[in-house]
Amino acid sequence: MNAKFLLTAAALGLSFAAAADEGQWQPHQLAQLQAELTAKGIDIPGKQLADLSQYPMSAIVSLGYCSASFVSPNGLVVTNHHCGYNAIQNNSTKDNNLIEKGFLAKTMREELPAGAQERLYITESVTDVTAQVSGALAADLTGAERHEAIEANRKALIKSCESDANYRCSVVSFHHGLEYFQIKQLMLQDVRLVYAPSEAIGNFGGDIDNFEYPRHTGDYTFLRGYVGKDGKPAPYAVDNVPYQSKHYLKVNANGVRAGDGILLAGYPGRTSRYRLADEIAFAADWQYPAQVKTYQQIINTIDSLSAKDADLKVKYASTVKSLNNRMKKLQGLLDGFKVTDIHAIKQQQEQALRDWIGNDASRSQYQQSIAELAQVISAEQAYSQQTYYFDNAKRSAMLQAAILLHRLAIENQKPDAQRDMGYQQRDLSMIESRLTRLEKSFHPSMDLAIWSEQLAEYLAQPDAVRVSELDAALGLTPGMSLAQISTKLAALYPQSQLTNTAGRKAWLGKTPAEFAQSDDPFIKVAVAIYAKNKALELEEKTLSGQLSQVRPAYMQAIIAYNTSQGKPVYPDANSTLRITYGTVDGYPAKDGVYKTPFTSVKGLIAKRQDAYPFSLPQSLVDAYNNGNTDGYYYADLAAKPQQSWLCRIAGCPQAEVKAFNSVPVNFLSSADTTGGNSGSAVMNGKGELVGLNFDSTYESITKDWYFNPDITRAIHVDIRYVLWLMQYVDGAQNLLDEMEIVR
Repeated sequence: MNAKFLLTAAALGLSFAAAADEGQWQPHQLAQLQAELTAKGIDIPGKQLADLSQYPMSAIVSLGYCSASFVSPNGLVVTNHHCGYNAIQNNSTKDNNLIEKGFLAKTMREELPAGAQERLYITESVTDVTAQVSGALAADLTGAERHEAIEANRKALIKSCESDANYRCSVVSFHHGLEYFQIKQLMLQDVRLVYAPSEAIGNFGGDIDNFEYPRHTGDYTFLRGYVGKDGKPAPYAVDNVPYQSKHYLKVNANGVRAGDGILLAGYPGRTSRYRLADEIAFAADWQYPAQVKTYQQIINTIDSLSAKDADLKVKYASTVKSLNNRMKKLQGLLDGFKVTDIHAIKQQQEQALRDWIGNDASRSQYQQSIAELAQVISAEQAYSQQTYYFDNAKRSAMLQAAILLHRLAIENQKPDAQRDMGYQQRDLSMIESRLTRLEKSFHPSMDLAIWSEQLAEYLAQPDAVRVSELDAALGLTPGMSLAQISTKLAALYPQSQLTNTAGRKAWLGKTPAEFAQSDDPFIKVAVAIYAKNKALELEEKTLSGQLSQVRPAYMQAIIAYNTSQGKPVYPDANSTLRITYGTVDGYPAKDGVYKTPFTSVKGLIAKRQDAYPFSLPQSLVDAYNNGNTDGYYYADLAAKPQQSWLCRIAGCPQAEVKAFNSVPVNFLSSADTTGGNSGSAVMNGKGELVGLNFDSTYESITKDWYFNPDITRAIHVDIRYVLWLMQYVDGAQNLLDEMEIVR
C-alpha cells in the first residue's frame, strides 16, 4: 500500500462523518448512536442522554465560556481552576492573593461573589426553528439584506422565548446555517467562589506544560449558584439562598482504568471540520502567524510590567493566562500543519465529494455550491487582511468602553426590536457588568503600553490598511516611534472619566448628541471612527449574508454524500451543549514514544522544583509521603490486554505496564473536545463523575480542523486526585459531605 493511498484512505475515512471516537454530537443525535454507546460500555441509553430534563444532562451547565456540572443538590458546581480564574482574581489583591494561596469557604456564609459578569447557564430546551429563521427568505436578497432578515427572525424568536426574564435564549446556526436551533437556558446571576486550590496545584506546570503530556495539574475549582428566597434567579444579595438543582452528578471515587468507556458533556467552542482546503491554507500562511505575533507582543508587555508591580500582576493575571493559552494553541496548530498535511487531506476530501457529485447528473447543483462558496471565502479572507490591524489599533480597554457606550447610545434611539444584537434591552445588565468588571482588570499604565505597541504595528502597515479617521483622531503619522506614540496617548488617560467605574456608568443612557459634544478624549475618538466602524460592519454583514446562503448548500452536499454511505454527520462546534464519547487510552506520541493514560502523585512529586510553576505545597508532599492515601491509592490501573491500544495494534499483552502504585492525577481519553470543553464533566458508563476535561495533548491541537483517532487525546483531571486533595491536603470535608460519593 503506497503513501498516497494511505493518505486517501485517511481522507475518506475521516472526512465529513464520524470515525472512531470522532464527533461532538447534539444531544438529540445520541438516540441514533446507541450501537456505538453500547460498544463503549455506556450503560445509559442514548434516548436518556438526549433528554435534557433527565440525569445526567440536566446537571451539565455553562459558564458562558467554559463548561461545568452540578455536584450537589445545593447548587454546588465543579469546573476547572482556569475557568474559575476570573472569580479567584476578582477576590484577590496584591496583599491577599487568592490566586497564589487558594481559597476554601468552610461555610456558605464565607463564599465570595465571583464577579459582576459571572453567570451559570442551565440548558432546558433545544428546539429546531430553521423554518422560522431561514425557511421563508426570498432568494433574491442581497447579502446584507439576507443577514438582516435572519437577524430580525432570530431577535423575534429570542424575544418570545425570553418572556420570563429568568431565562436567556439564543438562536444558533448549525451546519453553518443549514439549521437553526433555539436554546433556552435558565440564567443564575449570583455565582460565588467556594473552593480553589493554590495555584501551585491548580496551575502546576503553568504555561510550560500547557497542551503537554504527561501532566500533573489539579485544574479544578468549585463555585455555587444562588437565587432569591423565592427560588428564582436574582442578582447578588447577601440573603440569597443556594439554587436547588434538579439533578446533580454522583461522584465515583473508584474512577476509571485504561480501556474504560467514558462520556464527556459540555459546551465546545469552535471547530472547522467542514472548512475548505483554501481556508486551511489561509489560516496556516497568514491568519495564525499574524495572531501569534500579536499575542506574543501583548504577553511580553504584560509580563514585563507585571514583574515590577504586584497590583498589575493580579489585575492582568486572567488576561495573560488566556493569551498564553491561545498562543500555545496557535503555535501547536502551525506545528501540527507541518507534521500532518491536513491541507492535502482536505483537498482529497473535496475531490472525493466532487467525484461523488459527478457520478450522478441529479447532483450537479452541489458542484455549483462549492464554486460559489470558494468565491465568497476569497472575499472574506481579503476583508480579514484589510481589517486585522485596524482592529488591533483599537486594543485599549478605555477606547473599547467608549466605542461600546457610544454605539449603545445610537442603538437606543431605535425601537428595541430594530437594535443590533448585543445592544438590546436584554443586554443592558451584561454591558453594565462588563463596565464594572474593568475595575478589577484595567490599569492605565498597562492599557497605555499595550495600545501603544499595537498602534506602532498598525502604523507600520501599508497606506491601504490604515484608517484615516483613526489617524486623524489620534494625531498619528507614519514613521512615529513607539515612544512618540506612547507620549501622545499618555495624555489621554488623566483627561478621561472612563478610567473609573462611576465615570463609565455615567454615560449609560446619554444621547448621541451628548457624546458628540463630549471633551472626553476616548469618547471623541469613538465618535470620530464610528462611521468607519459601521461601514466595515456593513461589509461584514454582506459577507455573512452571502455565507449564510452558500455554506448551507455546501453542507447539504456533504450530508447527502455521507447519508449515501450510511454515516451520521455532527455539526461543527458552536458553543452549544454537546456529548462526546471515548476510551481511556494512551497514544504513540512519536517514533518510539508511547504515552501511558495515567499520571500520578508519585510522578508529580518527582517533577517538583523550588520555583513556580513546578513548586508544590509542602502539605501535599507530606500527606503523600506520610501515607495519607486511603481510598485513593491504586496498584494497577492498566487495561485488560484486549483493551490496550498497544495490544490492539501490536498484539503484545506482555507490553502492558501492570504496576501503578500511586494516587492518579491526570488521565487521557480519546473523546473529541476543543476550547470551551474546559471544565466538562467526564463520566463513566453510568453517568457518574470520574474527571474534568481541561486540556489536549500538543499532537491533538489540529483536531479543530481534522480528527486523527490514533493520536487525538484529551487530558482530564482524575476525580480521585480532587477528592484526595480535598480530604487529606486542603481539609474540604464540608464539601465532601455535601456531595454524593460512590465507592
